[in-house]
Amino acid sequence: QVQVAESGGGLARAGGSLRLSCTFSGLNVDDRAMAWFRQVPDNEREGVASIGPGDYTIYGVSVEGRFTASRDNAKSTLYLQMDKLVPADTARYYCAARRPRLGVTLLAEGYEYWGQGTQVTVSS
Repeated sequence: QVQVAESGGGLARAGGSLRLSCTFSGLNVDDRAMAWFRQVPDNEREGVASIGPGDYTIYGVSVEGRFTASRDNAKSTLYLQMDKLVPADTARYYCAARRPRLGVTLLAEGYEYWGQGTQVTVSS
């Protein structure tokens, strides 16, 4: 049984940094793309970053150059380093693992396992 655990959310000031972690226990992620999404109430879920098995990564336009996704397959863990935070980054952040052998995408389609989300709040 796969269990997904996220950590690292919290409160930061504009210009600051936070690092999110997400571990997929019981899941081999070697051939899976993984991703971060975020959502604010009454808005659609937004793709933030998607990283493939070979570390090829795509980013949403609003975070490009500020956020960095990485992965440690041996630990089945996904990371998101968030720098130069702005209040618009305030959201609940979700990690996800896609079905095997599918490519990276910032759309929610094909993501099989999801975390419960961790809140990130950025103050001005």
